[in-house]
Amino acid sequence: MGKWSRRLQRFTTDILNIPEDAILNLPRITVIGTYQAYIENHHGVLIFNDDELRLLLKNGQLRIAGKNLSIRTIYKEELFLEGEITAMEFLSI
Repeated sequence: MGKWSRRLQRFTTDILNIPEDAILNLPRITVIGTYQAYIENHHGVLIFNDDELRLLLKNGQLRIAGKNLSIRTIYKEELFLEGEITAMEFLSI
């Protein structure tokens, strides 16, 4: 993405008062304690088992490690995860 394109997107978010994650397609992650996580704007599940979830993002991946992880709800770009979350990390491609 070019320099001018990023500036235009940021200008648009400021003028229209729209959250940047909506315009820039960035992930929005809401974590409740260490037992729940709600992730928006992901591009698919790459790996899932009871101790790891890996999601594809616009600019990389999100890896969530834990114990007894379960996907409670999943939609095209939203996911609700439960379990004991021990780590979260962004991985660049």
